[in-house]
Amino acid sequence: MSHFQTAIYEERKEAERKAIDSLARYKFAMFGYWAGIWVHLNRISGDPQPSPFVSIVKEAKKIREEHTPPAGTELPS
Repeated sequence: MSHFQTAIYEERKEAERKAIDSLARYKFAMFGYWAGIWVHLNRISGDPQPSPFVSIVKEAKKIREEHTPPAGTELPS
């Protein structure tokens, strides 16, 4: 592994840790920031990895489905 790849790997792990930590502390904007950093580093790494945020996204989709009214349903004003 080259120095560049090692540095990217370490930075990507730190971005993942900071993203999860931010989400755990209700710092949603910071979660988005660090998750975005992770995605960017993953793209330039030369060794893209599966997103560590897949389970979070799946859970959010389940919650969205539970809270989204069927199409054509009027929302209260």
